[in-house]
Amino acid sequence: MLRVVQVGMGSWGRDWARTVIPEVDGVELVACVDSDDDSLAMLRKETGISPQRCFSSLEAALDAFAADAVLNTTTLPGHGPISKAALERGLHVLLEKPFAETLECAQELVDLAAARGLTLMVSQNYRFFPAVRTVARLVQEGGLGELFEVAIDFRRNDAAPPSPKRRHHTDAQPLLVDMSIHHFDLLRLIVGRAPIAVSCQAWNPAWSGFAGPPVAIASLLFERDLMVSYRGSWISAGPETAWAGEWSMEFERGQLFWTSRGEDNMLQDRVTLTPRRGRARAIALPTMAHIDRAGTLAEFAASLRARREPETSGRANLGTMALMIAAVRSAERREWVAVEGRGVSGGNLTAR
Repeated sequence: MLRVVQVGMGSWGRDWARTVIPEVDGVELVACVDSDDDSLAMLRKETGISPQRCFSSLEAALDAFAADAVLNTTTLPGHGPISKAALERGLHVLLEKPFAETLECAQELVDLAAARGLTLMVSQNYRFFPAVRTVARLVQEGGLGELFEVAIDFRRNDAAPPSPKRRHHTDAQPLLVDMSIHHFDLLRLIVGRAPIAVSCQAWNPAWSGFAGPPVAIASLLFERDLMVSYRGSWISAGPETAWAGEWSMEFERGQLFWTSRGEDNMLQDRVTLTPRRGRARAIALPTMAHIDRAGTLAEFAASLRARREPETSGRANLGTMALMIAAVRSAERREWVAVEGRGVSGGNLTAR
């Protein structure tokens, strides 16, 4: 049994505790931590967890209960300090994306985990869906020939008025940091090439209700002259996409169109192959034991049992962080920006 202390019991963290952790066999939530008493009260109401298992600090929780790992579901400012404290106590860490505020902080956490012989894993949950695994496999197999162009569209209609503001309405980079990082991570996994440079424009209409830019357009250059066109918007009035967006991938022998991650763990995955000659056809998708965040948690637990590096370890995720940071810098400078550590590609799929 993997004994987990969870830190960060806001609405997203409570959803982890209520719906995600119980889905994965062999994982036990032994204690919950939040500095906000109201969040802990909501947690007790929603999950029935006892007050004796709720704490205002990680140190108090770890002094009271034996644990193997910490699940860090705090907001971004808490990712570095909480993860560092957990690693220093000798615990493995699974945390939400992006896993640090800077690339330097991320590297420090990776180095600390390596020095202690501990696992540090980032929850890149969009990877754990049937369409994603299928498309990544098709690219790896190479049967469609050279991949030379990718276009990604992400659209959501979440302008603040008339709806109540959500947390991301107050973020400095609500699209590129909070959302596009998922799409950038999927790119690294699927194309299997390292990103080289990014040109990005991001902006914020006065009426959006966002503090930071909710709209962006980017061109991303990957190894072997692969160009990616990316368009993302939190405030589009057009048809909303699934959370992974809509992808068009052009190959030597045809086109793949795919989409993934519907609402509330409901599968909205589909992959369509249109060959150069012949009719378009749907590609059969595999059944997965766990999808989304449950897929992340299951991979974390499996990697610890097998004593292997998880697919989205902190070390492997540094490339995603570097790509996201390059996009933000490009948007700020309005120029092409090189991706740091660009020799790191997305890696291979974990066999499962």
